[in-house]
Amino acid sequence: MNRNLWLLAVCQGLFLTNNVTFIAINGLVGLALAPRGWMATLPVMGYVVGAALATNLVARSQRRFGRRRSFQIGLVVALCSALLCAQAAVWQNFWLLCASTLVAGYYSANATLYRFAAAELSAPEWREKAVSLVMAGGLLGAVVGPNLAAATRNWFPVPFAGAYLALAAVALLAMLLMHFIEFPPPAPRVAGMNGRPLSEIARQPIFIVAAASGALGYGVMNLLMAATPIAMQVCSLPFESVALVLEWHVIGMFAPGFFTGHLIRRFGALTIMGVGLLLNLGCIAVALSGVDLHQFLIALFMLGVGWNFLFTGSTTLSLSAYSAEERDRAQGALNFCVFATLAVSSLASGVLVTTKGWRLLNFGSLVPVGLTGMALLWLAYRRRRAASAAAI
Repeated sequence: MNRNLWLLAVCQGLFLTNNVTFIAINGLVGLALAPRGWMATLPVMGYVVGAALATNLVARSQRRFGRRRSFQIGLVVALCSALLCAQAAVWQNFWLLCASTLVAGYYSANATLYRFAAAELSAPEWREKAVSLVMAGGLLGAVVGPNLAAATRNWFPVPFAGAYLALAAVALLAMLLMHFIEFPPPAPRVAGMNGRPLSEIARQPIFIVAAASGALGYGVMNLLMAATPIAMQVCSLPFESVALVLEWHVIGMFAPGFFTGHLIRRFGALTIMGVGLLLNLGCIAVALSGVDLHQFLIALFMLGVGWNFLFTGSTTLSLSAYSAEERDRAQGALNFCVFATLAVSSLASGVLVTTKGWRLLNFGSLVPVGLTGMALLWLAYRRRRAASAAAI
């Protein structure tokens, strides 16, 4: 575990500071500015739609400029989009806020590649732990994000304008740290050695399950997390309680990163992903039991840990689905699956929680949880059948 890996983990934490602050405030600012209540989470949706649209562009920039320069470009976009969001809040312009978060999606698509870059900063036998450690860097965002939103929301007469400006400062700090990370040079490109086409890579069962479980696991997490600030406001809970719940949710998302890699090496990715799925079911059960603060807190914490097991496991699973020369197109496709699912879940989150309520939203989340379980069982069955055939 080297200096570069630790710096990348801090950059992951700063990225999650941006993410968590956006989740904490965008729905509330959207609710205050939106022409219709059901449109409240459109700024959250804009963030992930922008990321989905940017995946191909990010993959091209990674190929052309390499890891560090491409990551720096993403941070420049983070800085500019945060300033635009602050301007939208000051002008009370809902559509400018949506456009600004759409632009910010490029940063999200770019920074979600940190987890893949982590595997390149360590020896092959340490890849699971490297990915897990960088994911654990998000713990910084768990602590800083909600508290940053709470501390800066009243800096100016316009609510939350100060929080957006604080995110601009966070982007500047991340730029400075990224400058000191030394990434390995990309593998030299040999004419005629570009690897398999994406269509062939994507037909592999291991790629299908990695993409499906990563996307659906993230989608369930986003569906419930994006709706939580609005649901808690409807239940007359103060913003300080919202910040507390989101803080513990993101602690659940990233604190397990310090040991998830060890668990995956010992028990296998599919087993740990199965445990993550059970934690998602536990989260839904607790959320359906009531709407007091402790129920929101426990449910969202379980949701966070479940997401960590599913997402870290799916990332580790995907590493064996492509070669070095296929890296950018495969990782771009995996991220597109995640962000396309997040776009749908972000819109569904706002529509369901404002029109049907928190309870129905939780029942609806059982559908992607069930689909993820089916995908894991399918791959486990294929592996067991292949092992039995090899033993004959």
